[in-house]
Amino acid sequence: MTTPPPPPGQQGGNPYGQPQPPQGGNPYGQQPPQGGNPFGQQGGAYPPPGAFPPPGSFPPPAPPRRSKGKVVLIVVGAVVVLAGIVGSYISSQDDADTAAVGDCMHRGSSSNSNPDLEVVACTDSKAQYKVLAKISGEFSKTEADTKCTAAAKDFRYAYTETGKGKNFLLCLTDK
Repeated sequence: MTTPPPPPGQQGGNPYGQPQPPQGGNPYGQQPPQGGNPFGQQGGAYPPPGAFPPPGSFPPPAPPRRSKGKVVLIVVGAVVVLAGIVGSYISSQDDADTAAVGDCMHRGSSSNSNPDLEVVACTDSKAQYKVLAKISGEFSKTEADTKCTAAAKDFRYAYTETGKGKNFLLCLTDK
């Protein structure tokens, strides 16, 4: 059987009047390069810049992970440091260097080189000593006893502190 010839004014047997592709099946009239690579490159598996890989050839990117552990660790660390600073400040508010005449003191340590004196309310059961005099300066043991004898006749204990930018002498008696 033979195909009827095209109507006048049309090429080939396309009823819609559009030209038919040349033999070989490529509608754009170009032949792919040898080897069947549609991107026209020899060797290599990558498309040229601007070409898109086929859908589904790459996995989707992982969503960004937020490390809650790091955030919690930073917050906890900051709270601990802040608590240490505040605690140190509060505990230093009742140190011997804040004592004044008439204050009562408590000895927090049995060490003679560092008795850890702190100011307490005179009504507190921990109150052991009363401050009779506070004298600025740096003193030896002998000088401290002499200064306290001159400042308060009934003193029993002399406490000197040097360093921390504050040198002073406390003349104490039993509460």
